[in-house]
Amino acid sequence: MENNSAFNRLLEIMDDLREKCPWDRKQTIQTLRQQTIEELYELTDAITDQDWKSIKEELGDLLLHIVFYAKIGKEQQQFTMDDVINGICEKLIYRHPHIYGDVKVETEEEVKQNWEKLKLKEGKTSVLSGVPVSLPALVKAMRLQSKAQKVGFEWDDAEQVWDKLKEEMDELHEVVQLGQPDRMEDEFGDVMFSLVNYSRFLKVDAENALERTNKKFIRRFQQMEQMATAQGKALDEMSLTEMDALWNEVKKSEK
Repeated sequence: MENNSAFNRLLEIMDDLREKCPWDRKQTIQTLRQQTIEELYELTDAITDQDWKSIKEELGDLLLHIVFYAKIGKEQQQFTMDDVINGICEKLIYRHPHIYGDVKVETEEEVKQNWEKLKLKEGKTSVLSGVPVSLPALVKAMRLQSKAQKVGFEWDDAEQVWDKLKEEMDELHEVVQLGQPDRMEDEFGDVMFSLVNYSRFLKVDAENALERTNKKFIRRFQQMEQMATAQGKALDEMSLTEMDALWNEVKKSEK
């Protein structure tokens, strides 16, 4: 009942804003689109940082957008909030026959495989259907590989993937040595795709791992800048050797 009360309160506020606020009244699904993308990335940032306070706030912002789209959908006589909620409820029940039906599964992998089979029965023409075209390339690689794995298109173990990664790196090195720029991008892409594959076998989120490294680089580089300033210098006035010494000092301070 507490959840229903809080959710109904949000719906009532959305009704008020849509009626009385000039800004909210003006919004369309097109104007909200980019803001929704930004809100989702803010949530993923908070998750990467394990910042629970921010996660709570960003989930609220994202929920507001869902309610906003549903409100517009109702105005356009396309769907209601109840339609949205009941739709996902029905989908979850249908795709979990091991919970709501008589299908037996033993492992997480069996659940994933059954999920993909059910999606194909729903009219999907390919196991790879449903991967958004506009996904960032790294995330898309993770999703494509995950979907292919659910039908058995997968290496047996991590060592095989590591061997494939080394093979792709050798091929990249070869085209670099031959000076073939038209093939370098292709081979570099193959290396990255193989790295993503290896990350899955290590149970590592490749996107999150790279973002953590991005954040680490930003933190260390900014500390370098501060240390250089304290010495009365700017980084562009220092040699690479001097900057490398600062970088190593920053790394030591983090241990």
